[in-house]
Order: sequence, then structure tokens, then C-alpha cells
Amino acid sequence: MRIVGLTGGIATGKSTFARLLRERGVPVVDADELSRATSRTAPVLEAIAREFGREYLDPGGQLDRKKMGALVFGDDGARGRLEAILHPAIREAMAAETARLEREGHPLAFYDSPLLFEAGLGDQVECVVVIYAPRIEQLERVTRRDGLSWADAQARIAAQLDIEEKARRADVVIDNTAAPDSLAAKAAMLHADLLRGLGRRAPGAEARWY
Repeated sequence: MRIVGLTGGIATGKSTFARLLRERGVPVVDADELSRATSRTAPVLEAIAREFGREYLDPGGQLDRKKMGALVFGDDGARGRLEAILHPAIREAMAAETARLEREGHPLAFYDSPLLFEAGLGDQVECVVVIYAPRIEQLERVTRRDGLSWADAQARIAAQLDIEEKARRADVVIDNTAAPDSLAAKAAMLHADLLRGLGRRAPGAEARWY
């Protein structure tokens, strides 16, 4: 089974594109869902408590996501320490889920992760698809969608690898700049091309844009 990485930036349209793939019957493994599941396991919770203190667990012993989110969005070092705990567990969960899909006979699956490159998973998938919108559109969409201030939106976007760098590293880029209605057609084209064998770009070649 082929595993294709799917990533992007905040408000670039990655979640919408993932939904469109699912509507076509393509399995999409969601890294955020795996992260939430693994962060509820006892070994991960104990590691977080040792690293950050039990004040980052709620009264029920689960991760206090709001408190942890406030810490890591403003502290690159803290975010790196948290990722060092979560990412190995997420990789294990990803391997288990993709093995299950392969046993079911799926020829292709996507691994949807906003931090695919940041987690060092770009080389662990057959090719990487980036959903792209320029930074200014990200900022406008985030402030409008989430009601954040411009400064808060900038901080959230800065917590991820810059979208232009993600596009440079990608094998395939889906341009979601100004025509979101075209995403369904682009999902269909990409799916067909992947089934026909589209994969990683050749060394020195440019990413393929849709």
C-alpha cells in the first residue's frame, strides 16, 4: 500500500482537502486524532508529568490541553520537548493504523499531519502533498475564522514551518489561493494521478502544482 503525506499550514485548506479525499473513499489517517489518542495513554501522560510537572494534567489525570497549548505556542523549546514525547508514540500509532488499512486491501492511503516536515516524516512517506495558500491569506482566514487578533494569528502560524518552505519541499502542491471551489476537482485529479503511479519528484525537479 502506498502512503502519501498530506500537510499544509493553518487555514490553507488541508482539512477540507482531507474531507474531499475521504468522500472519494480514500483512507486518510489523521495525525491530530492519533496525537489525541496517544496523549491519553499512561506512558505518555507520565512522561509529560515528568517533563513539565503535574500541573499540566487536569484533575482527572488527563492532559490539560488549554494550559499546554498556551505554553507551547509561545515557547519553541517547550514545544520541542512536548514533540519529543509525542512524536515517537504517534509514529507507532501511525504504523499500526496503516498496517490495518493494508490488511483491508487499500492500494493508497494519506497520512494527514500539519507537522509532517517538523516531525521528520517527509522521508517516511512515498511522496508529500502540500495544500498551499500564501501567508497573507492564512492570516486573513485565521483572524476571520477563529476571531484571533493579528498578533495571535501570526504567533500560531509562526509555530509551524513556513508555508513557502513546505511548498519547496513538497512533491505535489495543491494551490488553494483564491478558488476553494476547485478543491474537489483537484482532489479527483490528484487521486487519479496517484493511482496511475505519480510519486516523489525527481532530484532537481520542481514540485507538481494543481
